[in-house]
Amino acid sequence: QVQLVESGGGLVQPGGSLRLSCAASGFTFSRYTIRWYRQAPGKEREFVAVIFVGGTTNYADSVKGRFTISRDNALNTVYLQMNSLKPEDTAEYYCNARYQTVNYWGRGTQVTVSS
Repeated sequence: QVQLVESGGGLVQPGGSLRLSCAASGFTFSRYTIRWYRQAPGKEREFVAVIFVGGTTNYADSVKGRFTISRDNALNTVYLQMNSLKPEDTAEYYCNARYQTVNYWGRGTQVTVSS
């Protein structure tokens, strides 16, 4: 059974940090490109970060320099380290795994940045 399970969300003050995790099971994780997306209330889902099979990463301009994506293929897990959080980072964060035409999504974890 394929699963992507996000965790690590919560309430944090502006300027704070969180680390999100995305734990995968049921497929060959190391073959998949992993992306984080987020969706704020009333807005469309947007790309946040990507890590390719070889470890290359890329980020949305809005998070560049503040967020870091990484993967541990031995643990079938991807992480999103989020620093210097801003209120506009508030959203539901989703993990996506993609390989050729196969596409898996997690159910999301909520991040709220507020004082």
